[in-house]
Amino acid sequence: MGGYFGVASKSDCVFDLFYGIDYHSHLGTRRAGMAVYSEEDGFDKAIHNIENSPFRTKFSSEANTMHGTLGIGCISDFEAQPVLVRSHHGTFAITAIGRINNIEEISERIIGDHVHFFEMRNGEINPTELVAAIINQKENFIDGIRYAQELIDGSMSMLLLTPKGIYAARDRMGRTPVVIGKKEDGYCASFESFAYLNLGYTDYRELGPGEIAVLTADGVRTLVAPGTDMKICAFLWIYYGYPSSSYEGANVEEVRYRCGRLLAKRDHVQPDIVAGVPDSGTAHAIGYANESGFPFSRPFIKYTPTWPRSFMPTHQSRRDLIAKMKLIPVHDLIDGKSLLLIDDSLVRGTQLRETTEFLYQSGAKEVHIRLGCPPLLFGCKYLNFSRSSSEMELITRRIIRELEGGEPDEATLREYADPDSEKYQAMIARIEEQQHFTSLRYHRLDDMAEAIGIDPSKLCTYCWSGQE
Repeated sequence: MGGYFGVASKSDCVFDLFYGIDYHSHLGTRRAGMAVYSEEDGFDKAIHNIENSPFRTKFSSEANTMHGTLGIGCISDFEAQPVLVRSHHGTFAITAIGRINNIEEISERIIGDHVHFFEMRNGEINPTELVAAIINQKENFIDGIRYAQELIDGSMSMLLLTPKGIYAARDRMGRTPVVIGKKEDGYCASFESFAYLNLGYTDYRELGPGEIAVLTADGVRTLVAPGTDMKICAFLWIYYGYPSSSYEGANVEEVRYRCGRLLAKRDHVQPDIVAGVPDSGTAHAIGYANESGFPFSRPFIKYTPTWPRSFMPTHQSRRDLIAKMKLIPVHDLIDGKSLLLIDDSLVRGTQLRETTEFLYQSGAKEVHIRLGCPPLLFGCKYLNFSRSSSEMELITRRIIRELEGGEPDEATLREYADPDSEKYQAMIARIEEQQHFTSLRYHRLDDMAEAIGIDPSKLCTYCWSGQE
């Protein structure tokens, strides 16, 4: 995944840019970058590897040496960006968040026009560089951005830094957010709405699906009007979004409380305590506890002084190990207790199974598992979300292959997505047995949509339902 931030200011923007990007550290762990523009010095750019040190540490020097009134930056789990480009449009910088499924097809088409690309370390083309190349196929930025949005199979939201301002473009179906903040001497564009609040900005507005706007220190002007159809990723509220962020008017923390309450309304188990897997499961657990009347407690605490970031190495086995190392047990709250534990989701199952075993070893009598979303059945094809990107690694798909004796077809998968079907119940029972859970319940898709509180037709729920 990744997050972006941009500033257009009447004064130097680097302080706001630095902290605005830093507030997106929960969305990426591998690469980060800043690009600024000033009339006196032109463009300046810095990119660092942040796998072993947080953004704030790696960019402390640039925060004091870079200067400009316009700037963009990002934190990413994938490619190095922003990319600085010199073209017939002039020099510009670009940062982009999304997914390109037809990257080979597009790159071959553009290479045919005698364009070359720099490869990344894994031999792939830098997707952000490819987006810049698509934009350069047209005579102006507006047509170029629109062409990129039409050509890309997947999704792509972006910020472009030019000497005249910052172009902000939300992907065609609005799967990822672009939020605008305002203060006296300028404007900012952000993935996360909370990222600018402590910098003195107030909420201005969100860009609509497919909308393109240009930010200057004096205002925000729409260049391409938003479309009417939207499919914003529902996982933003369940897991990826920071608790203080809001998307389409729905606050993440409140949505998680409501998810917990609706889980409790359909449940009949009688635990001694309700707990959440830190951090995203905590709010779900508070909502469940408030609705059910069973006390909320913290039987393990997340150790954060030296593990400050929620995303860790992209190699899954190392992430699982580090996630386990972060959790410190409180034995007095575990020993002899019946625990109801809520997590945001169940992906591969390794981490939650180890957490359950760890609770049993610490003396737990029962461990009931509740999940803040439905079973993940389909790999995301619209965003680079690690939680649901590889279908082969999903515990649900492994269990379904066992039950079906092979790879299921689409119709069979949709039966497993129906919480009222026999196949769904068989899948849950097999997961419960293999994971050694006392009991297992998932959130229903209709309840989750109700908890989010916006029109369900505007939510992307493909990873749960398989419906586009």
